Order: sequence, then C-alpha cells, then structure tokens
Amino acid sequence: MRELDQLFERWLAHGWPAASEAERGVFLRLLDCEDDRLWRWFMGYEACPDAALSGLIARIRALPA
Repeated sequence: MRELDQLFERWLAHGWPAASEAERGVFLRLLDCEDDRLWRWFMGYEACPDAALSGLIARIRALPA
C-alpha cells in the first residue's frame, strides 16, 4: 500500500538514524504485520494491542510530512 510506504519512508529518513537497536527491532516487527491491519492502526480505526508497536505508530504519525 503506497500510503504505508510513504509513512515508512518518512520514518526511515527521520527516525531510523537516531533509533536505538530496540526501536529498530520494533520497526522491523511492524513491517511483518499485514497491510490491512497496519492501515487500521495508522488511521486510528483500531487500537494496536502491542504497546511497543503502538508507541512507534504514534511516533511515525507525528513526523512532519
């Protein structure tokens, strides 16, 4: 899904360089999730049940466009 790709590209450009190894691991786990589930989480239609993933989703959403 192109919209998710744009969010992830923004994270890779702005967040990845300064991310800790733990946070990078969370990002890699996020990439393993199904696109439809990711879309619902990023759009706020559904709450992510994993606290680490949910926190990263919030940080990605807060990045400037």
